This record gives sequence, C-alpha cells and structure tokens, in this order.
Amino acid sequence: MGFELTSLCVWVATPAGEQIHRAVQDYYGKELRRSEDLKTNACVTPARPLPRDVREALERIHQEVVARYYGCGLVLPECLASCRVLDLGSGSGRDCYLLSQLVGEKGHVTGIDMTQGQVEVAKKHIAYHMDKFGYRTPNVDFIQGYLEKLDDAGLADESYDIVISNCVINLSPDKRAVLREAYRVLKPGGEMHFSDVYASQCLSEAARAHGVLWGECLAGALCWRELCSIAEEVGFSPPRLVTASPITISHQELESIVGDCRFVSATFRLFKVPADSRAGPGQVIYNGGIAGHERELVFDANFTFKEGEVVDVDADTAAILRSSRFAEAFLIRAGGGDADTAVPPGCCRGKVKEMICDPFQLLEQPGAPGPACRPASACGPRGCC
Repeated sequence: MGFELTSLCVWVATPAGEQIHRAVQDYYGKELRRSEDLKTNACVTPARPLPRDVREALERIHQEVVARYYGCGLVLPECLASCRVLDLGSGSGRDCYLLSQLVGEKGHVTGIDMTQGQVEVAKKHIAYHMDKFGYRTPNVDFIQGYLEKLDDAGLADESYDIVISNCVINLSPDKRAVLREAYRVLKPGGEMHFSDVYASQCLSEAARAHGVLWGECLAGALCWRELCSIAEEVGFSPPRLVTASPITISHQELESIVGDCRFVSATFRLFKVPADSRAGPGQVIYNGGIAGHERELVFDANFTFKEGEVVDVDADTAAILRSSRFAEAFLIRAGGGDADTAVPPGCCRGKVKEMICDPFQLLEQPGAPGPACRPASACGPRGCC
C-alpha cells in the first residue's frame, strides 16, 4: 500500500518496516540539513553538564559532523580506554569521533548507519580527525547497514566491549531485533549504553503513521516498560536508568496529534552478564581507579559509588560489577543487600534501596531537568503499552 501525503507528510496507513526505513533515510538524508531544522527537542535534549575534557574533545570535531548531529543525549560510558565500541545509528559520526579520543589509539570505534548521506559525511572526515587526534593509524570506521541485521554488515559474535546508540532505536520498526543483535555482538560482560525516546502511554494510530513524528523520534517511541520486557527476553540484565530529560514539541499540529502523550529522553545501560557471574547480593567498595571518576562514580540514577565507601548492592548490580570492565575498580564481597528481590517479568529488580527505573518518575525528583512528566500507568504486566 502506498502513502497518501497531506500536510506535514501525514501517512494515512501505518508504515511497514521497509517503508519506515525509507522514510527515515529521506528525512535524515534529505529533509534535515542541520539540527535547527528539527521540530521538537527530542534529538537535541541535554542530559547533564559536560565535563571539561569532554567539552574539549567535542571542540576537536569537524563542524560539518557536529552540524549533522541529531542525538538525544550524550552517550558517554565510563572506563573506555582500549575498548572496542560499536555505535548503532552513528549518523554523521559525532559520537564516534568523541569516543575515538576516549578509547585511545589502542581502542577502536565502529559506526553503522543505514543513511548513505550520513555515512558519507562521517567517512569524509576520518583523515581530518586522525590528524587532529595525533593518531598514526585510524581507530574508527563507518559501515552502511541496518541495526536489525548486523550480521549482514559482517559484525561478528562477541566482538565488542560496548554498544552505544543515541536516539536511534525508536526509528527501528523491529526493536527486538536491534537489541538481539546488540546482545550477539557484545562480549560476555559487555554493555549496551544508549539514549532514546520513551512515551508515557500508547500512541494513537494517527501518531504512529505520521511521517514527521517518525523522523522526529516520537512515533516509534517505546513505553519504558516495553524496554524492560524486551531486554529480559533477549538476555540482558534489567535496564539501569541513568538520566532523563523532558521532551517538548514546538509545533502546534504535531502537538495536537500526540494529544496527552508525554515523551522523555532517557539513557539506560544494559549488561550481558554471564550465567556463572550471577550470585546473591553483596557489598562493594569502589577503589577510585577510573580516570575522570576518581572520587566517585555515578553508575546510574540509583547508585553513586564514592571512593572507599561500603555500599550494599542487589544481586544484579553485584553480578554486573563482577563480570564487566568495572571489575578491577571494585572490591566485591558476598553478603549485604536483600535476597528477596524477585519481581514480575518486565519490571526492574533489586530492592536494596528504592530503585528508580521509570524515567518519568526520575523527572519528579528534586533537581530534575525541566517540568516533571507523570506516567500514565503503574507497574504492569509484560508489554504494558
């Protein structure tokens, strides 16, 4: 079935997978020329103030790459030295070139994107950046391909330490396939660290079929509890909420189409925890060994580890720290925590403290950025939308 286009490219039929891909490619390859062309702040929402070294690293990135950046947060995991990183939906390559500086010349960053124009911009500036960074050998490469089919792009099993994504998974018509492929290419103990857009309630058919809302990262937004269900199904640890920022829509027609639905930009981290690393809750002491985070490590919205301080953690957190690249930065011992942490499928586990997994709830906390958004429903069964 073809699309009938009316004002603002409203599609009267819900787009199929290939049609979504084609529409997103056109929107980011032809419609948008700079971030100022966006009609919402979904793809430019800041998460938290940038550290000085990160600001300096961003200043070394070519202006054309920065101008074609459409992310919804800063995807910047810690402890990156010498890591192999994969950026899903790398666009013009801004995050890749930032991470290139942080993994160092012994690390490597691969960017994959389905939009030819964006990949061409990223590739065009490889030599410029390697010279700027003082690298003799390039530590970045860019591939045109689909996030749902990383195997078709030649990306092997267990080949990356970290997978990142910045406001892209919502653009995929098959989000389970994206997470499944990310899980496949991660090494045991590896992490998926990503920002994306989430909805407070199920969107109407009109919103789901709207071309501009797809391009603006809203029509394909998951309910955050759907992320919990998909992550569990794929094999990841329960999602760890890191940051959340409210999204505003500055276009009257788009606002009327989404109705009462609210949107948030949130960063989550998922880990590929080996079965033999799973045990009970424990106590951990951070040794301050991570560069840039020597005094304290803000791990997520629930745990901030201060150097030398004993912290009770749930079984999931203990297993993550034990099996991941963070292991050498912590002393981990059994005991502490709460052994009775079972919860229904699709919900976040861990009751050592009151855990915040809902990004809309995080916005209601003191010091949260912007106005609070209230979720439409309480904890529900698998696939709450």
